[in-house]
Parts: sequence; structure tokens; C-alpha cells
Amino acid sequence: MDALRRLVEEGVDRVGWPRPSWYETTPDDPGQGQARQAIEEGAELVFACGGDGTVMAVVSALAGTDVTMAVLPAGTGNLLAANLGLGADAATGVEVAIEGGRRRIDVGVCDGKCFVVMAGMGFDAQMLEGTSEQAKKRIGWLAYVGGAVKHLRDRPMRARIVLDDRPPMPRRPRTVIVGNVGRLQGGVRLLTEADPADGQLDVAILSPNNLAHWASLAWGVIRRSERVPLMETYTASKVEIHSRGTQPRQLDGDLIEPGRHLKISVRPRALLLSVPQPDGDPDLAYDVSTAAEAAEELREAARE
Repeated sequence: MDALRRLVEEGVDRVGWPRPSWYETTPDDPGQGQARQAIEEGAELVFACGGDGTVMAVVSALAGTDVTMAVLPAGTGNLLAANLGLGADAATGVEVAIEGGRRRIDVGVCDGKCFVVMAGMGFDAQMLEGTSEQAKKRIGWLAYVGGAVKHLRDRPMRARIVLDDRPPMPRRPRTVIVGNVGRLQGGVRLLTEADPADGQLDVAILSPNNLAHWASLAWGVIRRSERVPLMETYTASKVEIHSRGTQPRQLDGDLIEPGRHLKISVRPRALLLSVPQPDGDPDLAYDVSTAAEAAEELREAARE
């Protein structure tokens, strides 16, 4: 934590910003209350430093305001940091914030909770459930591979999927993912056409039934094929997933209570986010390499 403080304070000093205030999260409040306190005390930018749970809590507090959120990756997983091209590099996160790229992006809402990356029901949540915190701390996002292997042979769910006011679509998917941006952990792009500021959510219905199907689907995603086998994609502003049985569910990589339904709507352009310059590209990680290079100098200065 001391090294992180030095990075942030060195960065803001360099551009003449006031010294930052620090708010520590607690097990009972992973960030929402602290972010609201920062807003009440006049903050114009809030650094969300932590994993997926912290980011989601801060988003819930900042959505609908003019306060900017900047991401400093930490914790055992951070999907938004992956979509910003930050990986686990807090120094680049600080550099992105002080360079001044800002973009309003959409926010998804489910059961009163906000998310900005992806929500899911089925296999993706099972994978998170089957991955230990110790493994994530030790080997990072690769730990999810072990969690995935445990469930590759599980049976599909029986579900009805309703997009906006269209007729229900009966399916037998392994998972349904509702995304605002396109990258999974490790930088893999699942939703290649996702635009976080178009007022729409991208929906991927994945229906592999055996190991050969999984291999074909994974190869199509890795190659960024125009049509990925066993994956249907749609866009909608309101998404409902109804399963016959209780299924694991997740928001932005954070598990929520299992359930038979997942109902999601979108708040267009509700969050002001710090992004790499230039700030108009649908890919939030566009040209992050420039900030990463500049962060080397910041990192060295913070060590002194």
C-alpha cells in the first residue's frame, strides 16, 4: 500500500493536483460508501483501487454523477483494468488518469447493482466459483483455467432469453454473457463489436456440449472469427434470462447470489471513466502503450 500511495502522490504532484485523500474499504463496505463520502467532500476524480468487487461498488456510487472514476488494478482480478489495457500495472493506471482521457460509458444494472464489464449466468460464474483466491493470488488470471476445467462436462441449462420486447428465445446454453465491453481476463476479446457507449448491451449465448465443441468455440474466439461456432450474439437495452433451475451468477467477475433469473437493463453514458488517449475509440485499451511508456518515469520517481 505504501508503494501505491507513492505512485499516486507522485503522479498528482507532477500535474499540480491537490494531494489525494485516502479511504479504506471494509468487509462490510467494499467501496460504495467511501466513494459517496469522497463525492460529498468535493472529489472530482476517484481512484478505484482493488479487484472486481471494489470497482463495482465504486461504479454504483459514481454512476449518474460528473465525478470521474480512474482504475488502479489490485486484488485478485479486475476485469475493467483488463479492458483498459492496464493488466496489473497501477503505475499505468495513474498515468492514464493524469493524461486526462475521459469517456462517458454505459452502465448495466442488475438487482439494483451496477456493472460496467460483463454479467453472466451459467458456466462463466461456475468458473469463478471453482477458482480459489489462493490460486488467483499466486498465478493471476491463469487460475481461472483450472476453475473452467472442473465444469467443462457439466450439463447445459434450459433457459428462455428475452431481448427488449422481442419474442422469448428458448435455448440450452452453457452460459449467457451480457457485456458492455468485450475483453475477458487475459485480454481475450469475446465480444468483438462491443461499444461501451452505444446505449446497448451485447449478449453472447454459448452452447457447447462436449470438449470438441469447447475447443472449436475457443479457437474461434482466439482467432477473432467473424462467426464463432456455437456462439450466438445479439444486442439489446434490456435482457432477461430465465432458467428452469437455480444457476450461479456473476457481475463484473464478482459472484452474486445464485438464482433462476438474471434481469439486466442499461443506463446510457452514466459513468465518466478515465481512459487512455485518444478517448473516442470503442476499444477502451486503444493506444494504452503510450501511457505505459510514460509510466516508467513515474515508477522510477516513486522509488526514489
